[in-house]
Amino acid sequence: MFYYLLKYVLLGPLLRMIFRPRIEGLKHVPDSGPAIVAGNHLSFSDHFLMPAILRRRITFLAKAEYFTGPGLKGRLTAAFFRSAGQIPVDRSGKEAGQAAIREGLGVLRKDELLGIYPEGTRSHDGRLYKGKVGVAVMALKAGVPVVPCAMIGTFEAQPPGKVVPRIHPVVIRFGKPLDFSRYAGMEEEKAVLRAVTDEIMYAILSLSEQEYVDQYAAVVKAEQTAAAGEKERRFPRSPLG
Repeated sequence: MFYYLLKYVLLGPLLRMIFRPRIEGLKHVPDSGPAIVAGNHLSFSDHFLMPAILRRRITFLAKAEYFTGPGLKGRLTAAFFRSAGQIPVDRSGKEAGQAAIREGLGVLRKDELLGIYPEGTRSHDGRLYKGKVGVAVMALKAGVPVVPCAMIGTFEAQPPGKVVPRIHPVVIRFGKPLDFSRYAGMEEEKAVLRAVTDEIMYAILSLSEQEYVDQYAAVVKAEQTAAAGEKERRFPRSPLG
């Protein structure tokens, strides 16, 4: 109930008024039955803009940190995501990945839409990064189509670290559903999972026209953070500036 209250009364109209998103290819999202919507992830606002424009309910796998934050802000954020029906995902370790897959399959078994960001995290620089294979596992195990989606302009509207979004043109573009039935029963084959994931990421790339990086975003972020820390250690800033 809270999901639909947000969508039609509280948040949806506000988001549509502020961002005035242009929607392209909405006809590619099935009107019924289970499907995965796989998109790029550029901004915190992505979580809310896509549900605001879709006719059907969509459930996202959201990072567990949204549900475990400290203090009043953390409790309010957790309550918000739980009330909106989003599923917490612990992104650390192999078993955590399996738990996320189980949760996602549970959504698909209820003939619902499942939203996934195959990159696993928000892009920190606006580029599109290598996808993780969990999306392929779920698509093959559930035997469902994958609808590629590109969020365009949300990075400029609300880049990482910016709390209040600014006005910027936003386009939400859906592509034709991808059918992977030819790989049925092959969800344990690593080469197949990689091929399916790369096909999904290529479809997203074609829609978004981002620059592609053939590395995992989390790895690149960690490397850049480590490099910045090493630079600071070797060349500390003067207290006088």
